[in-house]
Amino acid sequence: MGMRSTRRRALTGFTAASAAVVLALAGCGNGDDNNNDNDNGDTPTIEADPDLAELVPDDIAADGQLSVGVDATYPPNEYLAEDGQTVEGFDVDLFDAVAAKLGLTVEWSPAPFGAIIPGVESGEYEVGVSSFTINEERLTEVDMVSYFNAGTQWAAPAGEPVDPDNACGLRIAVQRDTVQVDDITERSEQCEADGESAITIEQFQGQDLATASVVSGQNDAMLADSPVSAYAVAQTDGALELVGEIYDAAPYGYVVNQDQSQLAEALQAGLQAIIDDGTYLDILTEWGVEGGAIDDPAVNP
Repeated sequence: MGMRSTRRRALTGFTAASAAVVLALAGCGNGDDNNNDNDNGDTPTIEADPDLAELVPDDIAADGQLSVGVDATYPPNEYLAEDGQTVEGFDVDLFDAVAAKLGLTVEWSPAPFGAIIPGVESGEYEVGVSSFTINEERLTEVDMVSYFNAGTQWAAPAGEPVDPDNACGLRIAVQRDTVQVDDITERSEQCEADGESAITIEQFQGQDLATASVVSGQNDAMLADSPVSAYAVAQTDGALELVGEIYDAAPYGYVVNQDQSQLAEALQAGLQAIIDDGTYLDILTEWGVEGGAIDDPAVNP
């Protein structure tokens, strides 16, 4: 998910069919317990590294737990299991492994995407983990630790493809506060500059609702982070198809308060450790998103 942008209105004309899609997208985990197991396999058992644990700030080490803000509406990255409470996804498994390497556990706290960075800045959360694209605007507010690469991908109803470069006059769905909002806004402005009809942009609080609006026919297409669009296509039983190419690839980053630079460095070291021992790639492969793997995590790259 990208830059914090303006958000507009919520879902209107929501049908029973689209509600069923939302449930399928937002609740496709097993939800049997609170271990954040994904629906492709169990999270690997990670042994803490005493040397890395020494890097953790004393107050966090004493507590033994990281409070993490997450927008749990973005499968397969982060979403709620069938119990409606347990957060799971590849982001969850990956960060759980990083924390375990540092001798810590994680308390996942679902929140609206746009509230997470302010929550980290205020101290409500110690870390934000929610597919945050690293960009200059965010780096003026928080520290970020890179851990995955993703681009933007469009999806549309199967058999009704759209051209992302010729979307003037169409109705397009996006999740609020993401880089995709800026992307589609720029495209709409260009349409008007070229004398064409503007794009009608529908912004939704959660990606599950944006996806459902395309499946139901309320919108003509959607754009989201590439693993999210691919997962939506897979989970809607052929109702959607990917259109166009992946573009604007950029790293995701863990979000940390700028006053907590030691924590950011510890997270980078823990992430590098699970990359080196193979756990990182194992987790991404379990979720089918290994194409976004990196081998050089960094603080504020």
